[in-house]
Amino acid sequence: MPGRLQKELKQTKPFQSIEEESALNILRTAEVVQGALADFLKEYELSPVQYNVLRILRGAGESGATCSQIGERLLTRDPDITRLLDRMETRGLIRRERSSLDRRAIITRISDAGLSLAAAIDQPIRKMNQAKLGAFGREKLAELTAVLERIREAFEKTSSERKTK
Repeated sequence: MPGRLQKELKQTKPFQSIEEESALNILRTAEVVQGALADFLKEYELSPVQYNVLRILRGAGESGATCSQIGERLLTRDPDITRLLDRMETRGLIRRERSSLDRRAIITRISDAGLSLAAAIDQPIRKMNQAKLGAFGREKLAELTAVLERIREAFEKTSSERKTK
């Protein structure tokens, strides 16, 4: 009997293994969650990556972060962080300046407008997450988080092992 993912993908043949089906379910779920977040953020004229940058810079505080530090902390990779930051700076959400310690480095900081926008999003996004995930309960969500962390760890090991060969 075909599973839900098989039906969603209109796939006629069964998956090769439960591992394949599980991996594809993770990817599909991430895509659905990402799409819902993108739809939610349209009201604020932000992409999920831009929102992630605001959160990173808000957390960095007054010390800010370099472009490479922002890239390392992004939830999803963006191949052109500089252009992304250019757009955010044009909107007045961030400010950039050369480091006084290392003139080669450019430090990015969240602006007052960026702080205000991030603060305006905090409560509505918390409510959305509670509405979508709250029914599962804290215990189930903690279990899910632990399983997802173990899966990421397994794939990160595979990736780092491949790089060392």
